[in-house]
Amino acid sequence: MTKKIDSPCVSLCQLKGGLCTGCGRSTEEIRQWKSMKRPEKITALKRADQRRKKLNK
Repeated sequence: MTKKIDSPCVSLCQLKGGLCTGCGRSTEEIRQWKSMKRPEKITALKRADQRRKKLNK
């Protein structure tokens, strides 16, 4: 059985340009998180990580 993927939310929600500066997810990814399947969540996490790296530069 596959392990559950927890939300990357860090409770620092602040949207800037359609992205959360806390977790790096887009508003659409945040909205759809609970209905996403595991592969979709993994992809969203990878994109969010890349966005966070760009935000923190």
